[in-house]
Amino acid sequence: MLVYLLWGSTYLGIRVAVESLPPLISAAMRFAGAAVVLAVVLRLRRGPGALRVPVRRVGSAALIGVLLLAGGNGLVVLAESGPAGTAVPSGVAALLVATVPLLVVVLRTVGGDRPRPWTFLGVALGFAGLVVLVLPRDGVDGVPVAGALTVVAAATSWSVGSYLSGRIRMPADPFVATVYEMLAGAAVLALVGVARGELRGFSFAEVTGRSWAALAYLMVAGSLVAFTAYVWLLAHAPISLVSTYAYVNPVVAVALGALFVAEPITSQVLLGGAIIVVGVAVVVSTERPRRSPPPAVDGAAGEPAGR
Repeated sequence: MLVYLLWGSTYLGIRVAVESLPPLISAAMRFAGAAVVLAVVLRLRRGPGALRVPVRRVGSAALIGVLLLAGGNGLVVLAESGPAGTAVPSGVAALLVATVPLLVVVLRTVGGDRPRPWTFLGVALGFAGLVVLVLPRDGVDGVPVAGALTVVAAATSWSVGSYLSGRIRMPADPFVATVYEMLAGAAVLALVGVARGELRGFSFAEVTGRSWAALAYLMVAGSLVAFTAYVWLLAHAPISLVSTYAYVNPVVAVALGALFVAEPITSQVLLGGAIIVVGVAVVVSTERPRRSPPPAVDGAAGEPAGR
C-alpha cells in the first residue's frame, strides 16, 4: 500500500515542486538529500565500513543512477514543468511512465530472451494506448506531444537502467547501491540544471511554501519511505504482486491530479490510460516466474515427482 500511494503521489509532488523551483535543480536536491540521510542511517546502524564497496561496483551503481534518476526522473520533471499547454499533467505523465514494463520486454527481446506470446499482446496493447493518449482527436489538441515524447524518453532511460541493473556487477546491498545511485543521479541533474541556466536569475526567497513542502515530501516519502517499502516487498512478497505498482500508480496519480490541482480527466485520457494499464497488467501477469519442476524420481528425467 505504501508503494501504491506514495509512488503514485510523487507525480503530483513534482508538479507542485516545479511551480517555483528549478526543475532539474529541485530533482538534484531531492536525491542528494535522500542519499545523505540514507548514508547516515547506514553508517549509524552498520558502522564505519557500511558504504565500503569495490570501485568498479560503485561505477556500476553510478551508471544505473544516472539512467534511472537523471534520465528517468529528470526528464519527467522537465516534462511536468513549464506553462499550461506545454507541461504534461501529472496523471498523464504517470500513465506514460507505466509503459516501463513494456519497454523492458522489448529490451529483453532484443537481448535474446523469448517472452511468452501473451506478453507481446500486452506490449502491443500498451503502445496502442500510448498512441490513443497522445494523438490529437476531433480537431482538439491532445497531450502536448513534445512533453509526452520527453516522458517516453524518461521511461526508456528507466527501462534501460532497470534492464542493465540485473546484468552488471552492483553493490551486493541494495541500500548501499541506492546511496551511490542517488548521489550520481543528483550530480548529473545538478550539472545539467546549471548548464541549462536554471540558476540564472533564480532566488530561493521566491520559492513558495508549498513547493518546499512538495520537495520535502518527495525526498522523504518518495525517495526514502516508498523505496524502503519496495525493497522489503521484494524480499517478502511474490514479484507478481510487487510488480502491480506499475499499473496502480497511474490510477493514484490521475485521481490526485484531478483532486488537488484540477487536472482534467478527458475521455481521451480515460481511454488511452485504460488501454495502457490493461497492457501492463497483461505483461505483469504473464511474466510471473515459472515454477521449477520438482526433482525427477527413479530416472524419469524431466518429469515432476508424483506423475
